[in-house]
Amino acid sequence: MDAELEQIIDGIGPRLRTLRRDRGLTLEALAATTGMSVSTLSRLESGKRRPTLDVLIPLARTHRVALDQLVAAPATGDPRVHLKPMRKGHGSVLVPLTQYPGRVQVFKQVLAPREPELVTHDGYEWLYVLAGELRLILGGQDCTLHPGEVAEFDTREPHWFGPANTSAVEILHLFGPRGDQAVVRAKPSPSDSDRAAATTPPSTTS
Repeated sequence: MDAELEQIIDGIGPRLRTLRRDRGLTLEALAATTGMSVSTLSRLESGKRRPTLDVLIPLARTHRVALDQLVAAPATGDPRVHLKPMRKGHGSVLVPLTQYPGRVQVFKQVLAPREPELVTHDGYEWLYVLAGELRLILGGQDCTLHPGEVAEFDTREPHWFGPANTSAVEILHLFGPRGDQAVVRAKPSPSDSDRAAATTPPSTTS
């Protein structure tokens, strides 16, 4: 086995451990989700067991990352991120700007017009508008962000964001694995205030 391949394999265990810890999972919890034993997972993370596809694929699915994120070695001598745009549904485009799994992920997105559909999930999001107008629905709030404005919020709150009109909107999107208190960093326009006043925001508890 050549030195480069050996280095790639040796880096998988620490990468798996960091990914698990960053997501707040114990070995026991990961074992229950993947069907693997705690001993197997521990040996993988410590490098005492060679990773194979039959163990890496369930781990990639559980952590919701691409398989190559678990096994690919970082490029040496070249700090540039090689962008790979991905076309999503409704004509939107997603460009990942970071490659390391388990930490804050950064994306550039071009969102095409679509109907609002509120969702919830664990995590914390930051949105920065580059071009166009972004409509953000967060719980009982409905506001419009313009270029240069930022929003940040806990994704456990029902939310949706997309173009505020019939034109696409371009944003920087940061997603973190931890949730936190929702804070919107944008001043709603008068029309936004009228819409928000028509709906009473849900109460929250600490």
